[in-house]
Amino acid sequence: MDAIVDQGLRPETIPERTPVPPFDLVIFGAGGDLALRKLFPALAQRNREGVLPEESRVLAVVRKEEDVEGLPRQIAQRLREEGIPADQVETFLRRLTMVLLDALKPETYTSLKKALGESERVRSFYLSTPPDLFIPICENLAKAQILTPTSRVILEKPLGRDLASARQINDAVARILPESRTYRIDHYLGKETVQNLLVLRFANTLFERSWSSRDIDHVQITVAETVGLESRAGYYDKAGHMRDMVQNHLMQLLTLFAIEPPNMLEAGAVRDEKIKVLKALRPIVGPDVQRYTVRGQYGPGQIDGQRVRGYAEELGHASNTETFVSIRCELDSWRWAGVPIYLRTGKRMAQRYSEIVVTFKPVPHSIFGNGTCDRLDANRLFIRLQPNDGVQLQLMMKVPGSGRLKIVPRQLDLRYSTAFDERTPDAYERLLTDVIRGDQTLFMHRDEVEQAWAWVDPIIAGWQDYTPHPHRYAAGSWGPSQAIGLIERDGRSWADPDLV
Repeated sequence: MDAIVDQGLRPETIPERTPVPPFDLVIFGAGGDLALRKLFPALAQRNREGVLPEESRVLAVVRKEEDVEGLPRQIAQRLREEGIPADQVETFLRRLTMVLLDALKPETYTSLKKALGESERVRSFYLSTPPDLFIPICENLAKAQILTPTSRVILEKPLGRDLASARQINDAVARILPESRTYRIDHYLGKETVQNLLVLRFANTLFERSWSSRDIDHVQITVAETVGLESRAGYYDKAGHMRDMVQNHLMQLLTLFAIEPPNMLEAGAVRDEKIKVLKALRPIVGPDVQRYTVRGQYGPGQIDGQRVRGYAEELGHASNTETFVSIRCELDSWRWAGVPIYLRTGKRMAQRYSEIVVTFKPVPHSIFGNGTCDRLDANRLFIRLQPNDGVQLQLMMKVPGSGRLKIVPRQLDLRYSTAFDERTPDAYERLLTDVIRGDQTLFMHRDEVEQAWAWVDPIIAGWQDYTPHPHRYAAGSWGPSQAIGLIERDGRSWADPDLV
């Protein structure tokens, strides 16, 4: 506890944590964007908070000789940019071991085996690489006899590019490691507000009793980005937004929102219920993609007052890859039958935010006369994932005063930043330590991944046959006008993000 006090954290604000056993974490792709932006800062924060056991190590795998000395300097710079004090940066770097090897060459794995030694610590292998390297890395780890009975492998998304390739990866990994030691990571599941979905529903009778088609009119799930291609052009143009965002992030948000109560908060029970949601998704096939989906691609526009190039300009050539997807879907289940769920996600949009908006059915009859309000707005529950994470509940309220009765919509507002003293950790902080602890609750089972691909693949195929060219939209807008039409056909509209 003394170490925590020294870091400026009050003992009474430190939540209880399950102990983390001593470990060796091996990061393949350690010089990549994800490792530098997310993985190393997450580990350094956990180290700063005294969560990581003293003898634990982080082994960074690199391919180039110059990275053996250069990467630690890059990591140190990144950690300082994250606001981690200089002495804590040095403390974390002392945990770091650089390993030079080529992931495709089995003979080079001897360097990793030597670095790991004969330790009994938990061994976790994070594959922050393209998915085509997942199989050779796992096979080479097995050939080099590096895997131990406590070894785990962490597979970064996307897992394949379709159902067939996902099954190929899952089958190959399963021949080497059991499902109980395979962790398919989606960082959205590590976000505090995503985890709070389960608490919001199953710890509050207020919401659970109304969480069905009886009281809910429709649901919107939005993940909007303002960034463009950045450094991901090669990968992104082959994948597109459906594979990059919908098949994983949005599908996971949908499952956690719609699941039935599991009998306990345990990995197997939660995963079973999530798979049922995915199986209940009504297929969208053939010409139905024209009615229930919209795909778009951003052109030139303005973000924060600055002109930005269109997708084709950034890429350097014309392309039919989508940077925006909107889908109207339904779940064929007893609880959700008849409730439309609108998904929307895109790059170069007007704002960066992620949220779930639940719109409840309006009151069946208004007792209030003309002039009290323009209309009685339906109650809405806003679950904001980023930024300004929190929960807001929109209610109709009377304006104070003794004159004419006037009613307006107002919000009950709970922001994580003001409601709790604790620092909100990055998603990877939680997920990395969960792997080491052996907790799979916030990770995807292979059946989840494959079921999501089984629903997404026919939509992608339908696009090629019926809408091969994405609709254009200006960077800095809310996507193509067809996405507005998708929801307005049903007499509804997209929620205003400025309300939250």
